[in-house]
Amino acid sequence: MGPRVPDGIAVVDKAAGWTSHDVVAKARGLLGTRKVGHAGTLDPDATGVLVLGVGRATRLLRYATALPKAYEGEVVLGVETSTLDAAGEVTATHDMSGVGVEEIRAAAAGLTGAILQVPPMVSAVQIGGRRLHDLARAGLEVERAPRPVTVHRLEVHPTADAGVLRLKVECSSGTYVRTLAADIGTAVGGGAHLRALRRTAVGPFTLERAVPLDALDPGRLLAPAEAVAHLARVTVTVEVAEAVGHGKVLPLDVLGVEGAGPWAVLDVDHRLLAVYAAHHPGTAKPDLVLA
Repeated sequence: MGPRVPDGIAVVDKAAGWTSHDVVAKARGLLGTRKVGHAGTLDPDATGVLVLGVGRATRLLRYATALPKAYEGEVVLGVETSTLDAAGEVTATHDMSGVGVEEIRAAAAGLTGAILQVPPMVSAVQIGGRRLHDLARAGLEVERAPRPVTVHRLEVHPTADAGVLRLKVECSSGTYVRTLAADIGTAVGGGAHLRALRRTAVGPFTLERAVPLDALDPGRLLAPAEAVAHLARVTVTVEVAEAVGHGKVLPLDVLGVEGAGPWAVLDVDHRLLAVYAAHHPGTAKPDLVLA
């Protein structure tokens, strides 16, 4: 029997210049397993929280992908770029010296809450079977339907540079912060782009829990259950744990739950066995069995 493959969740503080795929490839070498994936990309120029699943926990990444996100960055007023961030070519400039912080904050307030957002051309969204960033690299621009997102918090603060504002965002998964920055510039009669983006949290996974990629080793992994910490939890007996491990449909009272779920099902040693969801009336079935 070969060495045991590690299972768990890694929270990496990604450095600038690395793609999310680069981080996964490096983590595979550091952890000694090919079974590594990530819960949502982070732009190469961006830094901060990137959540990885390792071993069996890669199957849990779909629960982490949908978690809300938090970011910090800088909005550069008066300059529009082809990518809406500092990596792109300048496409337009505006004199915005007369725009005040309160005017910017009013624009930000209009972008808070449930909004419709057009994904940027430099995104992984697929249209007609092709990713937008591939089309953009080919010099093409296509119509993109706006998508519903939720911006829970959008703060702007002045900096020592009169043309630069500090941005703090808490938003739903799928929100493009570069688009928020560009839309703020447009809303006040000019243009803007984003720079120095840093993701500070993915759900409960914050920078305080993150490690630099070079420091990653199996001892730094969080338990697989951390990927579903936002779900309701239930601890089951040894007998029920055996049935859960076989993926059996169970009565709600046997599982010890009520409602619609989903529920993270743990054994008496607090190890994640499965995620269950409501099935037919009075029963629950596995959405995923980890054990």
